[in-house]
Amino acid sequence: MDMSAYPLLEGIEEPAHLRELPQSQLPRLTSQLRDYLLNSVARSGGHLAAGLGAIELTVALHYVLNTPYDRLVWDVGHQCYPHKILTGRRREIGRIRKLDGPAGFPVRDESPYDTFGVGHSSTSISAALGMALAARNKGEARKTCAVIGDGGLTAGEAFEALNHAGDVRPDLMVVLNDNEMSISENVGALNKTFARLLSGGVYGNLREEAKNVLERMPEPIREFAKQAEEHVKGMLVPGTFFEELGFQYFGPVDGHDVDALVDVLSRLRELDGPRILHVVTRKGKGYAKAEANPIAYHGVKAFDPATGLKSSSTPAPLTYTDVFSQWLCDMAEQEPRLWGITPAMREGSGLVEFAKKFPDRYLDTAIAEQHAVTLAGGLACEGEKPVLAIYSTFLQRGYDQLIHDIALQNLPVVFALDRAGLVGADGATHHGAFDYSYMRCLPNMTVMAPADERECRQMLSTGLTIDGPSSVRYPRGRGPGVTPEKSLETLPIGKAEVRREGKKVALLAFGTMVEPAEIIAEELDATVVNMRFVKPLDEALIKEIAERHEKLITIEENVIAGGAGSAVAEALSAMGIERPLLHIGLPDSFVHHGERDEQLELVGLDSNGIRSRITNWLNLEVASPATTQ
Repeated sequence: MDMSAYPLLEGIEEPAHLRELPQSQLPRLTSQLRDYLLNSVARSGGHLAAGLGAIELTVALHYVLNTPYDRLVWDVGHQCYPHKILTGRRREIGRIRKLDGPAGFPVRDESPYDTFGVGHSSTSISAALGMALAARNKGEARKTCAVIGDGGLTAGEAFEALNHAGDVRPDLMVVLNDNEMSISENVGALNKTFARLLSGGVYGNLREEAKNVLERMPEPIREFAKQAEEHVKGMLVPGTFFEELGFQYFGPVDGHDVDALVDVLSRLRELDGPRILHVVTRKGKGYAKAEANPIAYHGVKAFDPATGLKSSSTPAPLTYTDVFSQWLCDMAEQEPRLWGITPAMREGSGLVEFAKKFPDRYLDTAIAEQHAVTLAGGLACEGEKPVLAIYSTFLQRGYDQLIHDIALQNLPVVFALDRAGLVGADGATHHGAFDYSYMRCLPNMTVMAPADERECRQMLSTGLTIDGPSSVRYPRGRGPGVTPEKSLETLPIGKAEVRREGKKVALLAFGTMVEPAEIIAEELDATVVNMRFVKPLDEALIKEIAERHEKLITIEENVIAGGAGSAVAEALSAMGIERPLLHIGLPDSFVHHGERDEQLELVGLDSNGIRSRITNWLNLEVASPATTQ
């Protein structure tokens, strides 16, 4: 990108260069940074609206704090692009979220300025508290600052950290970036209370009237009145709440006034103990289209900033999320006890239409996965039919509840696990790499994996008929293109399907791996089994296949450890059947960001990679009874 339009920004390779600027230059710098971010993300795609809203805050924090010696901890990281631009990654920002480019979230091994790796919400205060306590223990004078959004503050972990920090009282500063948004609009009583108290109302009117009077008063009276204002404010805004937790509360402050932010942060930096600065910002600030529609501009593909995002006249191909969305609405028409639940992912999980059509049976729990799981359990106890739509990676945050509140009590909750397998640009924090393993080990759980869009709809319907917990896991994006039936037919539980009859070698494929298995089987003249169920397995068919084939190969888009292939091996062992067995799946390592097709190729789960691994294994002179790759 031509840097001639960004003369101040061009001279900043690290925050130390930023701190050499006079404060009077900061408004000009924020303008250049905002324009640079907009044009960069417009070319590359990525997260946009959150970063636009955090420009002044990012500049002020790096200007006041001596980063990286002082620790700056971001929450989630959607807003971290300006931070990355200012911390030596400006030249690479055009490749953000691409293979071998910068990650879309803070990553510790990418930069010393990324003090804590994130991607899931509401962890910043806990991590920063640990860093602050470590500094105190080592006698270091470093400052520690956590930045969390009001959306992130809807999760229980944030309050656990606030509660603990108020007790142990380290040198910790928390910045609450209040933009009334997470990805979707924030929900919940706490958020509504904050918004009501800060939206003009009593406090705003009182403050403006007092300001007009005080301007005509002598300096000593004005100073006394400012102190009095803090006490009045504490009765009208959330300050009282935070102060009861042991935090000194400051704000609210205009988050787009960089001078005001620098001034107040400079004062807070000199204080000790837990303190919180309440900053009010606007998501998408400075780009009118993003301000008007921050949800659409949260994460974008490449676009022209002059015209904005365009809606295509051509219908988009059906995705698995679309299949779930249509099924949920169709099933709700027939089943009045059905509920749709999401932890703050209405758009991503496909509940927009359901929320419109069935608002009384739609529940958004905010960023509270643990609560969402147990809430579903409570509904199931009363004979309702809860469906929890959640990304595979986010269900990990509610795993204790999954075990104790659902599986242990054998409650009929359907888990619709979106973004299973490799997800592309969001990278390691968002891959659904473990759900076969963490679901199948639970008693009472039924675990299903559709090979295509039609099976996905059938399995969702099947899950609703099971008198116990069940999961249907499906990937991000499109499937093979098999049009779902309009009916709500079910599948026989625990029954696999032979897709192709071959000789000597059988490929036992799960979910997304059925399609590449069928391609490879034609070349090898191998049998292909669409396993459908990870639990319960079709042991009768596995026994039959093993008895008439010389070698067996399992293929899954899940880690091998404890996954679907492991289940097959356990079943064969229990039946006393020994066959050379190859497991193909995700590696025992975290897969970094890039396009999904690139990631599949990288880990050998594309057609060429699977073919190569099978061929190499078959060509071994001596095949061991069990081989894992």
